[in-house]
Amino acid sequence: MNQSSPLLKVSDLTKSFGGVMALSNVSFELKEGDLLGIIGPNGSGKTTLVNLITGFVKPNSGKIEFKDKKITGLAPYKIVSLGIARTFQMVRPFYQLPAFKNMIIPLYSPRVKKLAGGKYGDRDAVALDLLEEVGFERDARVSYKKAGALPQGYLKRLELAKSMALRPDLIILDELFSGLSLAEVASIVPIIEKLRFQGKTIIMIEHRLKELFRIADRIMVLNYGQKIAEGAGSEVMESEPVKKAYLGSETE
Repeated sequence: MNQSSPLLKVSDLTKSFGGVMALSNVSFELKEGDLLGIIGPNGSGKTTLVNLITGFVKPNSGKIEFKDKKITGLAPYKIVSLGIARTFQMVRPFYQLPAFKNMIIPLYSPRVKKLAGGKYGDRDAVALDLLEEVGFERDARVSYKKAGALPQGYLKRLELAKSMALRPDLIILDELFSGLSLAEVASIVPIIEKLRFQGKTIIMIEHRLKELFRIADRIMVLNYGQKIAEGAGSEVMESEPVKKAYLGSETE
């Protein structure tokens, strides 16, 4: 990868479902170490964009490049192996397994094996360490509880830990703060800041604007599948299209 080239480049990405345009000619670039926030009203195309980047949906047209490699339309497992991980807005853990055992799949991934030099090591220990990093108190044995017995805050942390386990270069967080209290969000922000310090590049889809604006380098706004603004948080808030399409419902 050329040091001057973007880590991720999205060009004229378009996707429709049954005649309904979900995304229309969206383009943006992401440099290594950036934190991009993506906001917009419900149905504006945010999750569709993430699904396209991560291979869960194929575009009608447009191109996605990661580390100078075209990844448009690749299967999700191939995209993960290249270094892109994501969380899901709706968490679906293995409810009957202990929280730390939910880390098995990412820790057994070919990407982790390759980066570890062919050796997985003690995966249970790694899982417990990762969960502790995202706020699971080891002394309280929360990591050993079944995922189905955990409250939403811990399930969101588990989702984050699973993405971190893949050792990605780009992490996409789909409404990680959704359903969390202000205190829970405040405790997760330092984890995201630590990931940035480690050199991770991050995309965050969020409705929690105040918290997002504190940590994002720039904000991209979608509405009806189109990019209507991009820039610093204070700049996009002053954009007339954003005020008209977004702020009336999101700042109440």
